[in-house]
Amino acid sequence: MEIIHTISALKTVLQPFKKAKSKVALVPTMGALHKGHLSLIEIAQQHADIVVCSIFVNPTQFTDPKDLEKYPRPLEHDIKMLTEAGCDFVFMPTVKEMYPTFPKLENWHIDLGNAEFLLEGEFRKGHYQGVTQIVKKLFDAVNPDIAFFGQKDFQQVLMIKNMVKHFNMPLEIVSCPIIRESDGLAMSSRNIHLSNVDRENALILSKALQFVRDNFEKLSVIELLASAKEMINGTQGVDLDYFTIANGETLLPIKDKEAKNLIALVAAKVGQTRLIDNMLLN
Repeated sequence: MEIIHTISALKTVLQPFKKAKSKVALVPTMGALHKGHLSLIEIAQQHADIVVCSIFVNPTQFTDPKDLEKYPRPLEHDIKMLTEAGCDFVFMPTVKEMYPTFPKLENWHIDLGNAEFLLEGEFRKGHYQGVTQIVKKLFDAVNPDIAFFGQKDFQQVLMIKNMVKHFNMPLEIVSCPIIRESDGLAMSSRNIHLSNVDRENALILSKALQFVRDNFEKLSVIELLASAKEMINGTQGVDLDYFTIANGETLLPIKDKEAKNLIALVAAKVGQTRLIDNMLLN
């Protein structure tokens, strides 16, 4: 496995593979890797000849500077995991490499559709502009045929698909299933910040989602939402931001169950750590 730090070096090393018409996959990450990330590498290996994993903590998508500061960066651990997973290349650029004028921000604002301003977009204003900005830069650097993202960041995947459409980019975006701990907690780089008590309390998020999925045919949308919110609000140390049952394409809340592509999404602060999770319903 080769570690690369600059865009020019990355393009040089990938050129022979492009010439040979090898299929190149990209798995963009912010590091602090866990089994969820490794599942993306594994799926990418099944779909492509060459897998590039990027590790870059992107400053433009953090709405809270403290959040950026405390984001975990265990690089040695990440490199070991990727080496063992058989990843081909790791792209680890500096902030200056990706944003030459930083801290002066580049002009970036694209139309991502109304869904940008819902759910996470409401709580983290400007977040998806920052996400799509860096993902576009990574796509330009790697020029992949296919890119893999985790379903846990469901809204993010939707925004990236909208960005790819906006620029008419010739690549496929694949959303991969959420990987969970044995007790149901969605794997996340943020879980490292949970105390033992928080970790236990956090289980209510996946339990509420599972309740909605298990009772989807039996109860009305209003009843499902009321029960799920009651479960979460009744758990000490958990502060609910939202719980919704939405159309998976627009993220607008549903009134009935007729639409296809329905998803339940939740975000809450558990102790000092904000977690998101979701579950596909039909």
